[in-house]
Amino acid sequence: MKPCSFIILILMLMSAGVAFAERLTVNVPKANIRSGPGTEHETLWKVEKYHPLELIKAAGAWYQFRDFEGDKGWIHKSLVRKAPSVIMKKNKCNVRSGPGTQFETLFTAEKGVPFKELGRKGRWVHVQHADGDKGWIRKDLLW
Repeated sequence: MKPCSFIILILMLMSAGVAFAERLTVNVPKANIRSGPGTEHETLWKVEKYHPLELIKAAGAWYQFRDFEGDKGWIHKSLVRKAPSVIMKKNKCNVRSGPGTQFETLFTAEKGVPFKELGRKGRWVHVQHADGDKGWIRKDLLW
């Protein structure tokens, strides 16, 4: 195989692996995460609104995904949408009134708390929780 052909083949294989590296967001107050694609499968855990998921594959009306901790599960496609969301990956992080440490701390968020992403400014992400609370969090604290 010619070097050029080999490089093209490698690039094609790499792009096939990321075809489903799409992020989805839970769009309902609570959603069941199942062990397989169907309601007959066991509920493994529940997630709340704005929980981000990384799509692995689709099977009919169901999506298999990976979450911020690397756990895998299945969710019905009617419960998610394409929208920017983030989740806390660190324990007890300050949510601030503006994009910087000089701004007031409005509240503290725990690991696993999801947020809708409203915008970005430098290293900061403007977020909104499902209860309506808004603030700014440093990007490196989020997934």
